[in-house]
Amino acid sequence: MKVGIVVPYSWSFGGGVVDHAEAQVRALAELGIETRLLIGNDPPGSFSRILHPRQGRHDSPPPGVMPLGRSVIVPGNGALSNLVLSPATLPRLRRILATEGFDLIHVHEPLAPMVSPAALALWDGPVVGTFHAAGDSAWRPFAHSLFGFLVERIDLRIAVSEQARQTAITYSGGEYEVIPNGVEMPEGVDPAGRENRIVFLGRRDPRKGLPIVLRAWPRLRRNGLRLRVIGADPLAVRLLLTRLRVPDDGIDVLGYVGDDHLTEELSTAKLLVAPSLGNESFGMVITRAFACGTPVVASDIPGYRGLVTPETGVLTPPGDADALAETIEAVLADEPARVARGRAARELAAGSYAWPLLARRLQDCYERVLAA
Repeated sequence: MKVGIVVPYSWSFGGGVVDHAEAQVRALAELGIETRLLIGNDPPGSFSRILHPRQGRHDSPPPGVMPLGRSVIVPGNGALSNLVLSPATLPRLRRILATEGFDLIHVHEPLAPMVSPAALALWDGPVVGTFHAAGDSAWRPFAHSLFGFLVERIDLRIAVSEQARQTAITYSGGEYEVIPNGVEMPEGVDPAGRENRIVFLGRRDPRKGLPIVLRAWPRLRRNGLRLRVIGADPLAVRLLLTRLRVPDDGIDVLGYVGDDHLTEELSTAKLLVAPSLGNESFGMVITRAFACGTPVVASDIPGYRGLVTPETGVLTPPGDADALAETIEAVLADEPARVARGRAARELAAGSYAWPLLARRLQDCYERVLAA
């Protein structure tokens, strides 16, 4: 079986859907399924690199990644996405679909301009589609009015969560299987003996809630505790600290880090803080922390409510910096309970979200579509 995995964003700048698709490629390979990742790429010197010199990956894509063109930054759904809108994209996509000999294609975010709708229009074979987004977005009604009819080309629809399913039904109708985002399980993880630090993982997007944890920091910065800010552009974080008048004592701004480095950071921290404000369909940062044996203090929003249990973390009111600080202090004050939560979190990730489990579910979806 050979599958073309289509992603409308740029490989160079990562993000939830991009990370999901890359891990999907690795997991399917373990089952003997050949894949190609059709995705954008912004090589050094491109306009997006000039705009974001401190963000993203500056190396070349690995084998199996087929670049479709450069991206531009588009706001939507409380985030800034690098959507591929290069004029060279459509000819490249048409050529790849015509020559690679795919048995089927798997399109992520089918309504996100312009790669995903183009793939649905240009491909005449079997299609699986995964819907990731949840909540309201200004571009979604516009996109649906332009090319929503192309969703009918999808033979089997997947949503990554119940929130994503409800959003997809609102705009596109139809039936969906819920298959969550997967997580890769690192070896040798111990929730005990962690360094005295907490982690915020996310870009400087409004919905991720970075200002909330920064407002909570003056109360938290005691007893040697450190805050590691990962994923957000360092310059943007420094400007935000200045605007909020929050001292940077004890804050380490790491920016983008590689996959191995991120695993090391999560596997040695006591806690992940996820203060998102809403429009999260699935908490990939949360399951990533769970896989590393790290409990979570997160906002009590629908996208997180189904993930974080009392055994694995604590939920707090979104946007409430005082409640966030109080909860973090309480979790860190009881080390045995924190360690127990870390162990329960890893067990939950292994039993429900590990990629080998989800890859077999995807394989079953592909086989059903091909058989039909």
